[in-house]
Amino acid sequence: MNICVFGLGYVGCVSLGCLAQAGHDVTGVDISAAKNSLINAGRPTIIERELEDLIATGVRGNRVRATADHVSAVRHADVSLVCVGTPGTSSGHLDMTQVERVAHDIGEGVKAHPGFHVVAIRSTVIPGTNPRVGEIIEATSGKRRGQDFAVVSHPEFLREGTAVEDFRSPPMTVIGSDSERATAVVAAMYRGNHTPVRRVPVNVAEIIKFASNSFHALKVAFANEVGNICKKLDVDSLELMNLFCEDRKLNISSSYLRPGFAYGGSCLPKDLRSLCAIANDVQLQTPLLESIAPSNDYHKRRVIDWIVTQGERRVGILGLSFKPGTDDLRNSPIAEVAQALVGKGYALRVFDRNVQLSHLRGRNKESIERQLPDIGELLAADLEQVIAECRVIVIANREAEFAGLPEKHPDRIFLDLVGVAERNVRSNGPYHGIAW
Repeated sequence: MNICVFGLGYVGCVSLGCLAQAGHDVTGVDISAAKNSLINAGRPTIIERELEDLIATGVRGNRVRATADHVSAVRHADVSLVCVGTPGTSSGHLDMTQVERVAHDIGEGVKAHPGFHVVAIRSTVIPGTNPRVGEIIEATSGKRRGQDFAVVSHPEFLREGTAVEDFRSPPMTVIGSDSERATAVVAAMYRGNHTPVRRVPVNVAEIIKFASNSFHALKVAFANEVGNICKKLDVDSLELMNLFCEDRKLNISSSYLRPGFAYGGSCLPKDLRSLCAIANDVQLQTPLLESIAPSNDYHKRRVIDWIVTQGERRVGILGLSFKPGTDDLRNSPIAEVAQALVGKGYALRVFDRNVQLSHLRGRNKESIERQLPDIGELLAADLEQVIAECRVIVIANREAEFAGLPEKHPDRIFLDLVGVAERNVRSNGPYHGIAW
């Protein structure tokens, strides 16, 4: 396959060498004469393990070259990879100047291209860049997106220091596109690579790097705050975190990484507060840990605010315990929402098959009676009774019997806090997800 790579910085230079090693003919395109000269001399533009040999081998085998002639590069290529920089601005946004310039350059090449051309955006870009790039190419080339060319969002997952290995074996190959033809072309570039290919909507592909890198930053800050506490307490933080990472059922896993409602229960709130208190006792600041509870509280307020905006005074809540399949009401986030609504004068009806007042004991009973003194009057024994009496229905627990309700009752307004509804229902007007 003939591929041109726009931008010969970190991502572009690594892509140049690795794609050539995979058997493709690759042309680097950059406005920097110095970078082009380095590549054509068989030398990489950056320092990265294995890359010098890859570039040198590619140039000797006539599989790697570099040029400033973007029109010629695109005209003879099947795919253009956009790998230019998107530096941060003082406001925290990304500067998309180079991406838009390259889109114009590619458009000039597409104008002269005899066939179908695929543009794959590898740069980290703001959501909405894919359609914008398509518009620029259409305006510059006079050709039609989907007919003469296609734009694919194709983020990279490279780490400096291990970029070559990461290119060969990324966690996944992400392709976001509205063109099946273009998706197949990009997937074919990695034929022989056993990494799973994930075909996703364009906007998902555009934002995945932001989510991934923010989570990586979160993990670094978390480990450092825990390490600081351990040092003060004379605990071996390295041994602790090694042990922490051995738990691949909850700690290092997909557990809890699902958009939905706030956390609650007897353990998470208590233990988080306690760890922050321990840090305070040894004169340490833990801004990350201390920000978790306020973030959780904000999520609850969003639910209350959403209900208020509906303008309906009768609200049904399906699920009262903090976790499905239990009757544990301690620190139940939906109980806090119910308490706030009662305080605002709302008429509530609550259904939870697992919560029966006669069976509640100890602190579990005390906590719900303190929050909702009239809980006995709010609880309904029949699910359909709640649906019949209330126009706004909040699904707060992931119980199987709640799954089909939005589709079954299209005349009701549903707020789903747990993602219980099927995907085909999620585009309906009366159905709303709290974080989707």
